[in-house]
Amino acid sequence: MTLAMDYLGLDALLSAEELAWRDTVRAFVRERIRPRIRDWYENAVFPAELVPEMGSLGLLGSHLSGYGCAGRSAVEYGLAALELEAGDSGLRTFVSVQGSLAMSAIHKFGTDAQKERWLPGMAAGELIGCFGLTEPEAGSDPASMTTTARQAGGSWVINGAKRWIGLASIADIAVIWARTEEGIRGFLVPTDTPGFTATPIEPKLAMRASIQCDITLENVEVPADAILPGAAALRGPFACLNEARFGIIWGAMGAARDAYEAALDYALNRSQFGKPIASFQLTQEKLVDMVLEIQKGLLVALHIGRMKDAGTLVPEQISFGKLNNVRTALAIARQARTILGGNGVSMDYSPMRHANNLEGVRTYEGTDEIHILIMGRAITGIPAFS
Repeated sequence: MTLAMDYLGLDALLSAEELAWRDTVRAFVRERIRPRIRDWYENAVFPAELVPEMGSLGLLGSHLSGYGCAGRSAVEYGLAALELEAGDSGLRTFVSVQGSLAMSAIHKFGTDAQKERWLPGMAAGELIGCFGLTEPEAGSDPASMTTTARQAGGSWVINGAKRWIGLASIADIAVIWARTEEGIRGFLVPTDTPGFTATPIEPKLAMRASIQCDITLENVEVPADAILPGAAALRGPFACLNEARFGIIWGAMGAARDAYEAALDYALNRSQFGKPIASFQLTQEKLVDMVLEIQKGLLVALHIGRMKDAGTLVPEQISFGKLNNVRTALAIARQARTILGGNGVSMDYSPMRHANNLEGVRTYEGTDEIHILIMGRAITGIPAFS
């Protein structure tokens, strides 16, 4: 790798197996995503035909073990997220929703029967899952959710609404979090259950190559064994959210890297005043700033990944990574666009697409403000959420 692509030689910190896996995912992105992402993004199309291919590569629930899952390390999962988001945040989001949210909920909290029923098909890309936590009036404050589940004979009846739920309109199974007499619990709801309706949210200015939906649940009846027995209170969904946030720490740096590479290539080949714009001091300053922040962000991601694999990572450290890397990546994408000048607002170049997507990434799985307050509580010992 040249200094332009890996200034500090960070590849040396990865094992041969990790590098081979990264290169496999990078090749998939290069061959299957990059050639068509402009059209998918412009036309707001999620390429569902790629789902089985992602399954065959072992990308779905890759960090989980058993039940057809690849059992890869946290760092390997992160490297996959990095490469996928270099293609587009929407495709990384699919893998995150499927594996880190829906599959993780079943894997962490489900019965053996639930795991056997759903996880092998989800790992193969034959079944798609979604994760219903956020509500129209309960985003950053999920404790205020109003969706309810009540027991009726041998069944549970669920009523309520969810919003910004990835994949819901194409999902086969929904993990729905609802308030019960015993507190907040998770339920596995097949999406063909009467009373379950998922409606895509359109139009969007970000995440256009993915699907986010409104869900309504009107007297949705599921059997008694639909409950996830291992998940009690908000600790359940938060454990899954932290899996997704971990992927974002890496994925954001993929978007940043791609924006930087687009700007660098443009600067070397675009001439003004008789010479390449890469020769101008202000352009070089912008490129250097991007390299500094990308390399630092990758070090943050790798260190957090190593801690996760060692079992020493705590949620407050995930907040550090998500807060830092997403807002850094967004700044890089915006700066990269300035090097492209007016051409940067066209679909021919990736930085503005990445910037739009990162506005969404910055908001979901905890806004900047939420992660600031999580870190503030860890630093001071004083919760400032209310």
